[in-house]
Amino acid sequence: MKSILTAVCLLIGLQLADVNKESAFQDGEWFKFEMSYSGFLKAGNATLTVADTILNGKPVYHVVGKGWTTGAISWFFKVEDRYESYFDKESVVPYRFIRKTDEGGHTKDIEIDFNHKERKATVYNKKHDKVSTVRTEQDVQDMVSAFYYLRNNYDTEKIKRGDIVSLNMFFDEENYGFKLKYLGRQTIKTEFGRIKTLKFRPYVMAGRVFKEEESLTLWVSADKNKLPLKIKADLAVGSLRADLVAFKGLKHSFKVEF
Repeated sequence: MKSILTAVCLLIGLQLADVNKESAFQDGEWFKFEMSYSGFLKAGNATLTVADTILNGKPVYHVVGKGWTTGAISWFFKVEDRYESYFDKESVVPYRFIRKTDEGGHTKDIEIDFNHKERKATVYNKKHDKVSTVRTEQDVQDMVSAFYYLRNNYDTEKIKRGDIVSLNMFFDEENYGFKLKYLGRQTIKTEFGRIKTLKFRPYVMAGRVFKEEESLTLWVSADKNKLPLKIKADLAVGSLRADLVAFKGLKHSFKVEF
């Protein structure tokens, strides 16, 4: 399970919205997901929560993402992951990112402060009591703020099948380019009924965890909320699926096709 829940937590919040339109989210928004391995074995849960707060005198959104294993899988490989991002309410640029994870005893405790004017990130590795400064790319996002940035700043009305979304991201102590391919529209069955969705394919690194570069598929609701409804990952061994099972605090109405 190592790195799998991390990838799911990274993607469950990834949603796209229309340019220059009203924000797709608000204070109090909350999602819960259930994950299963190879279609039948329950693997874990994950949540995403949005809250208003103040950071260094600035009003910001504070998003907390949590992921943890449950059931039989947790008996032999326990995962407890927590990711946090503090980002600007208007521009959605990240000011601080926190990663505190325990994946089968492999732990990380990292805090990152972003200086966008100087294009640098100060990385504090609390586990090893080490501080480093890394040059960042322009308009960089952390792995959590990116989800909400895309919700408010990408035009889903004009995209065409096959279009690629690109974004500069920073994770731990590295810059990398994130890419997402649009696959079209699809109506799917969910916990809440039949929902019209936008279907995407995030690009991942093929190898030990994922079967190939295009091993992930993501479905989000085709409305103003852009709820992340389902993720499917083809792994090197088996598959992993995450489904939205509960939510509250949506900013916009949620339509179900009966």
